[in-house]
Amino acid sequence: MTTASPTSTGRWRRRKEARPGEILAAALDCFAERGFAATRLEDVAQRAGVTKGTLYLYFPSKEELFKAVVREAIVAGIARSEARIGDASEPGPQLLGYVLRSWAAQAETPGSAISKLMIAEAGNFPELARFYLDEVIHRGRSLVRRVLTAGIARGEFRPVDVEAAVTCVIAPLILAMLWRHSFAQHDVAFDVEALCRVHLELLCEGLVPVEHRKQTARPRRRKQGGV
Repeated sequence: MTTASPTSTGRWRRRKEARPGEILAAALDCFAERGFAATRLEDVAQRAGVTKGTLYLYFPSKEELFKAVVREAIVAGIARSEARIGDASEPGPQLLGYVLRSWAAQAETPGSAISKLMIAEAGNFPELARFYLDEVIHRGRSLVRRVLTAGIARGEFRPVDVEAAVTCVIAPLILAMLWRHSFAQHDVAFDVEALCRVHLELLCEGLVPVEHRKQTARPRRRKQGGV
């Protein structure tokens, strides 16, 4: 009887362990290109190089596959930011800058297409909408709320309507994600890094009390024209 060599067996094991990740990457591409409703599991399986039966071994439905994609592409980043913010002792403007830079980096990834997809299809898939609200939107808002609330309590930010401020902080980066996957192919794409930098400057001008502005660490401006 022929037995597999240790080398071939090891290669098979690595391949098997890599399958969930390959399926998720293929699913993200399909969802980004076609939306949730139009994506078929057969298409995902073909792009991932597996059979539909193999796909079902890991993900029992298209809904569960989509949730796994969201957790891999977005929620993992939110969890890292939650851990980073935690009980951090840095000043509020610095923590706010960290949050903005993290989201700016997310806006440059394929996973940013999910925001546009959810806005387009949330009305037709209420279960997925509730999942996205709980796992992404509510946690993202909570993260910004913690930074603003702590900054106000320490006197680093002036008192503001926190819930309204949370929306103001998030909105420009959501626009950048939507623009990338809608109008960017027809017009100039957003410079997300520049957007993040200017947005933080404007937020600090509005949030930081006047008497503290000189002590606030501002993001360094990018030199223009080699000057």
